[in-house]
Amino acid sequence: MDSQSDRVPIPGQIARVLKGRDAGKYCVIVRVLDSRFVEVADGDKRKFDRPKKKNIHHLELQPYVSTEVKNSLAETGKVTNGKLRFAIAKFLEEQVNGLKEGDSIDG
Repeated sequence: MDSQSDRVPIPGQIARVLKGRDAGKYCVIVRVLDSRFVEVADGDKRKFDRPKKKNIHHLELQPYVSTEVKNSLAETGKVTNGKLRFAIAKFLEEQVNGLKEGDSIDG
């Protein structure tokens, strides 16, 4: 067993798509269907009202959960596409800033 399959996805969590036409893109988990499948959306190409069903083995779960998306889903059961886009943009910005800071420390 690899550690990837041991982790449980959480609504609001960012994931990178590994398989399919969206491979390499980031999305947000909007619903956990069962132990194998989740529904994902990015608020852009894949809107919240038409999420994509994905096998979690085809996703690389990121150690980042958007609190805005998580709270919105918990309170109302839905989230705006703008919030999904914002969550992904915020995650990517933190990734870039984290890499830049790491580079400057190393040399």
